[in-house]
Amino acid sequence: MKVLKFGGTSVGSSKNINQVISILDNYSKNDTIICTVSAVGGITDKLLLAGKQAQNKDTQFIETYNTIKTIHYTIIDELNPNKSTPIKAYVEEKLEALKSLLDGIYLINELSPKTSDKLVSFGELLSSYIIAETMKNRNLSADRKNAQDLIVTNANFTKAEVDYSTTNKNIADYFKAAPQHITIIPGFISKSADGEQTTLGRGGSDFTAAIVAAALKVDQLEIWTDVSGMYTTNPKLVKQAYPIASISYQEAMELSHFGAKVLYPPTVQPVLDLNIPIHIKNTLEPEAIGTVISNEKSPASSPVKGISNINNIALLTLQGSGMIGIPGFSKRLFETLSQEKINVILITQASSEHSICIGIDISDAENAKTAIDAIFENEIALHKIDPIIVETGLSIIALVGDNMKNHQGISGKMFSSLGKNNINIRAIAQGASEKNISAVILESDVKKALNTLHEQFFETKTKQLNVFITGVGNVGEKLVEQIKQQKQYLKDNLKINLRVIGLSNSRNMVFNEDGIDLKSWKEQLAQGETASLDGFFEKTKALNLRNSIFVDVTANKEVANLYASYLRQSIGVVACNKIACSSEYENYSLLKRLSLKYNAPFLFETNVGAGLPVIDTLNNLVASGDKIMSVQAVLSGSLNFVFNNFNDTTKFYDVVKQAAAEGYTEPDPRIDLSGVDVARKILILARESGVEMNLEDIENTPFLSESGLKSDTVDNFYETLINDEAHYQGLYASAKAKGCQLKYVAQFNSGKASVGLQEVPEGHPFYNLEGKDNIVMFYTQRYPEQPMIIKGAGAGADVTASGLFADIIRIGND
Repeated sequence: MKVLKFGGTSVGSSKNINQVISILDNYSKNDTIICTVSAVGGITDKLLLAGKQAQNKDTQFIETYNTIKTIHYTIIDELNPNKSTPIKAYVEEKLEALKSLLDGIYLINELSPKTSDKLVSFGELLSSYIIAETMKNRNLSADRKNAQDLIVTNANFTKAEVDYSTTNKNIADYFKAAPQHITIIPGFISKSADGEQTTLGRGGSDFTAAIVAAALKVDQLEIWTDVSGMYTTNPKLVKQAYPIASISYQEAMELSHFGAKVLYPPTVQPVLDLNIPIHIKNTLEPEAIGTVISNEKSPASSPVKGISNINNIALLTLQGSGMIGIPGFSKRLFETLSQEKINVILITQASSEHSICIGIDISDAENAKTAIDAIFENEIALHKIDPIIVETGLSIIALVGDNMKNHQGISGKMFSSLGKNNINIRAIAQGASEKNISAVILESDVKKALNTLHEQFFETKTKQLNVFITGVGNVGEKLVEQIKQQKQYLKDNLKINLRVIGLSNSRNMVFNEDGIDLKSWKEQLAQGETASLDGFFEKTKALNLRNSIFVDVTANKEVANLYASYLRQSIGVVACNKIACSSEYENYSLLKRLSLKYNAPFLFETNVGAGLPVIDTLNNLVASGDKIMSVQAVLSGSLNFVFNNFNDTTKFYDVVKQAAAEGYTEPDPRIDLSGVDVARKILILARESGVEMNLEDIENTPFLSESGLKSDTVDNFYETLINDEAHYQGLYASAKAKGCQLKYVAQFNSGKASVGLQEVPEGHPFYNLEGKDNIVMFYTQRYPEQPMIIKGAGAGADVTASGLFADIIRIGND
């Protein structure tokens, strides 16, 4: 003998009901089957809505009633195309009774718990009858038995308590003589000892099935739903969630209590003492393994078995210095809540006894505050305690697992991973059994929290990075293409799942929470919404994804001004834009502090040397205890390119134009040729070595002509290069006459910095620096005579993009 239960989704359409009938038919070939069914999906909610509308004198209840009627008639016709009339006759009779009940509620303007139980019972009575009669029409040995004839309860309407002695006898007596192979039983509904209709509370259909299974001592209870078992967490919020093959009764109850809606907690109780396994199965995928709930120990695996959550939580805090050392406050608090029939979901109390926090359903918050403030009215008036504090918009997340007990580091990993993603914890609770660690967080953070914890405890050390890129011009396009090329490599070898979630240029921006398909990103961006810097930030913040990284591939001051906003949201920042790190020292210092405070990486390797590891090397020297004595460097790939290609047979204008065309200069070449760009770079190196300095502190000796320095537009600047060719030829001639090369050199020594064009003699490390290469020489306490030298390409879209990519990977490896 087997007991099966099918939920509302499983019987929510004629297609699904046909699947249910097929499953029952197959089972009945080898066993006697008892099947508990819920109301057709959504009908219970519609019944309650109609009742509420009628109570409120809203004639819309008639329309809701007609919808209920249409849904059932449609299912009957689709299941029984040639034999629907007899079934419809019974259903019509029940629907008329339903209409009369709704009319009565409308007339007396009242919907009591007793009447509510009568109202919602129609759902299961109708679905069970339709399914049973359909099976008879198909010549199956099936019949319906009304659960109200079997399950006897007290008169606690809407959540009745079962009289197991009478109920078990009724069930055993009936099934001793029942001739049919398949018995359909409506779930959820019951009757009191004096014959009044009652219900078993939320999830009561599961409860009905468990009651029957326990009474008959069957080998296994099967609960069929629309998912393939209990998942590691909510699969609608975490796509990487997967079914748990086996789980203990206690773990199942903990997960169910904390929102895993596959199972209703009281379901477990009738079968728990009898050690009857519960098998969660998927109606739409009957071959799927599902989840078995039993007392058997599951194979050793992660100490955490699942992650769950409850939304719509209000946190109530009773606090005051008058509570310290005074017994009785807790007793009075919980007695008050009990008298108001308010369920407490979470409790936590500070060891100082100064405060007690409780989590309750938000629907009870107002009633709870009124009752608690009233019971403590005297203490509040005497300022011994404060009026109850109510916080809303909260949720509870919980780690659950039998093997968590005495397993070190679980709570540390939990809170550390949440903290790194700026998920603030309002309260924490952990029982002595150590099977559950719960935390109260903002409801808006639930999705990010579940994904963060699932990645930490269930995924094979693969870290998901969610990247938002602003500025997909020359360098940005190369970065996207590099990510596209290396995406699978990162996943396979570095265990980094890198997803581009947002892209923006000066015209459009596009987002995809599941990751933009990089095969067609240009087309998607072209069809995106109008770009906005604030809009891009707000969308990134609203998505609230774990391990989010904002990548700035612009030279835009307004973008740089938004770094602080991103960091405050625990969104990492990777930038090739030098403006922020070379801005006023107070702003630079603020960004550094925000990065530490909000656990948000702030990386800008490409600010100096494009893809060369200049800043990383400098940071490692400082972190290891070395001290920077001086820095000598050629830091402009564009200027090095210009002076390596400029001579007495070329024109300075043509060489600068070529550098711009090949992407070596900024869009405005004056930034490079004026020395401002190099000054920013040496400033950043000075600051990273620990010196407080601003841009105006750097001595900048310009080499441009006077008219070039005064030019007010890019076009005007290019005109000055043509007009002042003799000035630039003079610079070249002077260096050539001395056997020197022209190099634009940055220096930092003894707290002072300078930049300017120098005539470098043969034999100097800078003399043979070719093309667009950069070179940096660090003289330190450990490298006082022979400096540490970093040399390589210092400009170009590919190498700059690779530098940005390297910073992103650094965050992934953190």
